[in-house]
Amino acid sequence: MKKEQILVAVIALVAGLLLGVLFFGSKKDSAPVDGGVPMGGGAPADYRQRISEVEKIVAKEPNNTQAWIQLGNDYFDTDQTQKAINAYGKALELDPNNANVLTDQGVMYRKMGWFDKAIANFEKAQKLDSNHLQSLYNLGVVYAQDLKQPAKAAEAWGRYLKLDSTSPTAQQIKGMMEQLKSPSSGK
Repeated sequence: MKKEQILVAVIALVAGLLLGVLFFGSKKDSAPVDGGVPMGGGAPADYRQRISEVEKIVAKEPNNTQAWIQLGNDYFDTDQTQKAINAYGKALELDPNNANVLTDQGVMYRKMGWFDKAIANFEKAQKLDSNHLQSLYNLGVVYAQDLKQPAKAAEAWGRYLKLDSTSPTAQQIKGMMEQLKSPSSGK
């Protein structure tokens, strides 16, 4: 049984690292906190071009929700944290009940270290859609990793696992919950 637990923990750790990179990207210590990667210095040409085009669209059509979401997503993907927060904010002014945008903006708040705002976004997404898995996942991450509140992390992830207990993300969560219970985690 001990070998099985170790194997599950190793698999969860590897899956966690891979999913962490997918969900949160790689945070560069040299990148400025408020702006992320400068457009001329790190964004691939296709992102620079697309961002430029979408910026023109929102300038002409400030009520174009989809364009604001696309702009936020492109800023998110190019590590322009504050610009992503602002673009998602514009999208949410137009469509305040979009759980996906709330969650993406919450991830950007987390990246800025604004954990209370991140939690508020994830919780609002949950109120709008109690089956929204990504907001539950991220809520648990903030509680576990940033705020060191394992009980609240376990509560969020437990709700996740009631909705999805078999996916790779669910397996990752199970491993992270086991880590919360270990003596070295402070519990």
